[in-house]
Amino acid sequence: MRKRVVITGIGCVTPLGNDVESTWNSLKEGKSGVDFITHFDASGFPTKFASEVKGFQLGDYIENPERFQYAGRNIRFAIGAAVQAMKASGLNDEKFDPTRFGVYLGAGEGQQDFFLYMQLIANAQKNGDFDMEQFTKEGLERLNPQEEREQEPNMASGHLAALFNAQGPNLNCLTACAASSQALGEATEIIRQGEADIMMSGGAHSMIHPFGVTGFNLLTALSTRNEDPQAASRPFDKNRDGFVLGEGAGILILEELEHAKNRGAHIHGEVTGFGSTADAYRITDIHPEGRGGTGAIKMAMNDAGINPDEIDYINAHGTSTAVNDKVETLAIKQALGEDAYKTPVSSTKSMMGHLIAAAGSAEAIVCLLTMQENLLPPTINYSNPDPNCDLDYIPNEAREKKVDKALSNSFGFGGQNISLIFSRFNG
Repeated sequence: MRKRVVITGIGCVTPLGNDVESTWNSLKEGKSGVDFITHFDASGFPTKFASEVKGFQLGDYIENPERFQYAGRNIRFAIGAAVQAMKASGLNDEKFDPTRFGVYLGAGEGQQDFFLYMQLIANAQKNGDFDMEQFTKEGLERLNPQEEREQEPNMASGHLAALFNAQGPNLNCLTACAASSQALGEATEIIRQGEADIMMSGGAHSMIHPFGVTGFNLLTALSTRNEDPQAASRPFDKNRDGFVLGEGAGILILEELEHAKNRGAHIHGEVTGFGSTADAYRITDIHPEGRGGTGAIKMAMNDAGINPDEIDYINAHGTSTAVNDKVETLAIKQALGEDAYKTPVSSTKSMMGHLIAAAGSAEAIVCLLTMQENLLPPTINYSNPDPNCDLDYIPNEAREKKVDKALSNSFGFGGQNISLIFSRFNG
């Protein structure tokens, strides 16, 4: 028999709050974290708003935060969320084998020194030609090697391992919007296979910088509803025009069941299903028949050993782009059949924005909280039904409902699809 994996600690830093409680309260109340960009001057961009983390100070979570003066926002968010998760798990006060404690993140970058980089390029222009020697010479003189090192996506997992003495497996994947959900699923498999007793898993990301916003604008993926930013993220609504870029981190402590029970840990829920597929289609387009998403959902249900009618709630990928929402709706219907119409679905990206690599882990925490409180967060800004999106999207107001099993979807650029099933722990 494979080992069972439970969640014993959760922590998050999001545009809705810098801890689990404030984030959850904002979700329940249908609040939006979207506003005009403050990280840089975005007045000349087609999209001038994003969903930024507000008032975050690393010193609120750790002593001597100056140790991380060169770290990007992603790393700082990951540390803040991890400190919360470890405290909630009770592991800070426990003795355990550090070689059986690992880290698996789905984390992306947190900063890009855009303005200095552009200045270096401009200074290397000579009579219409690019002077590589000048660019290299000035770059070596002006770029900070410590800041450059901290931009590597693996640095967050390395820092967390050092902070918490996690000497077991240490990995990071960056499969776009599916990254932290993939990390959770694969960390679950590591415990199932007996390679670790505890895994710190989740993700962290911030692409709210000129490169990030430019890239998504060029892909025409971002909403340009600059006249009303808080209404811009409107998943499944007929008048949606793109997603809202967010940032943050979500960290979960996964633990082998018997290990958790032996130390009397509080259990938030159990990871019972994991499905992973590829569209094998195009780099930025979802397969129009939803074959990848359908396959991931079916695989997760099969892994959990459940039927479609046993899923009580779906936290959708729900980005608010025209194609994603239509195809995800199709995938849910293909995977669940007629039960899709009986299963409430919501996209918390309508309030939180799209945390990119960190989205799946933040939404996994939302699934656990729905089971804890038997309350479904809404999809806000939903006012114009789309005939291509015809499920129950929990419009605008939270809803009470008993939740024993929740499905979370994360479908990323490049065709990566992850579905996770979280179940109420019943012993």
